[in-house]
Amino acid sequence: MTIIGTGVDILEIERIEKIIKEKPRFVERFFTVEEQKFFALRLMSVETIAAGFASKEAVVKAMGTGFRGFEMKDVEILRDSLGKPIVNLYGKAKDIALGLEIDSFQISISHSDHYAVSFVIALRNL
Repeated sequence: MTIIGTGVDILEIERIEKIIKEKPRFVERFFTVEEQKFFALRLMSVETIAAGFASKEAVVKAMGTGFRGFEMKDVEILRDSLGKPIVNLYGKAKDIALGLEIDSFQISISHSDHYAVSFVIALRNL
C-alpha cells in the first residue's frame, strides 16, 4: 500500500450543538440517510454527529481536495459490523478519488467531553 494523503480534523462539540439548535436541518443537509439512521441509533448524540462531521473534513483533507466539486453527502462515514468506522464515497467525490488513485481509507475517530477528532489515511493498494 502507498499513502496518498493524510487528514485530521478536530472541532468543539459545543459548536456543533449550537449549530444543530440554530439550524434544525443541519443533520439532514450534511449527512446521508444511512448516517442519519446511525445517529438515530445513537440517540442523536451530539458527540457522534460532531465526530461524523470532523471525519468528513478529515477525509477531504486526506484526498487533498477539500469540498471542491462535490457535496458533503458524497462522503459517508458509517461503521462495519464490529463498529469500526468506514468511508464510502459517492458521485463526484468517488470520481475524484478514483482519479487520484485512492482505493481505500483508514479512519480513526474519537471524542472527549469537549472535542471530536478524526484522523484519515488515503491509500492506494498495490
